[in-house]
Amino acid sequence: MILQLLPEHLQIIRTHAESTYPDECCGIILGHVTLEGKTVVEIMPTENAWNTEAANFSGDRTTETERRRYAIAPQVMLQAQRKARDRSLNIIGIYHSHPDAAAIPSECDRLYAWPEYSYIIVSVQKGKAETLQSWSLDESHQFQPEAINNII
Repeated sequence: MILQLLPEHLQIIRTHAESTYPDECCGIILGHVTLEGKTVVEIMPTENAWNTEAANFSGDRTTETERRRYAIAPQVMLQAQRKARDRSLNIIGIYHSHPDAAAIPSECDRLYAWPEYSYIIVSVQKGKAETLQSWSLDESHQFQPEAINNII
């Protein structure tokens, strides 16, 4: 499937990623799904809600912090769902950054991913947003690259 978006959408993600460096950023992608692909209408930057409680709840007992993990608070997801519904949109994906790491999903990313969503990851190297890639899960719950098409 192809993810279609405006250059401004990519800029919002890159700017958010740079502003939270060295921590991971995260946000919600709203849009439409058709047979031709997914069309982004809005990028909603959110706060990274990862904390020790989230790690304990998820069973991830590592010492990882928001520098290497992200979470969107449940109440924020609910608000985004309401906002999307009120505008006849859907949540079509999530984005987050990988500080000083490649824009490739981690095992943690895969474990928490939902099959119907696109997952945009932006690599932030030394505070500068670089490579940006979209991923989606296949029928075996493995990430596959997803094409990004700029709408002009």
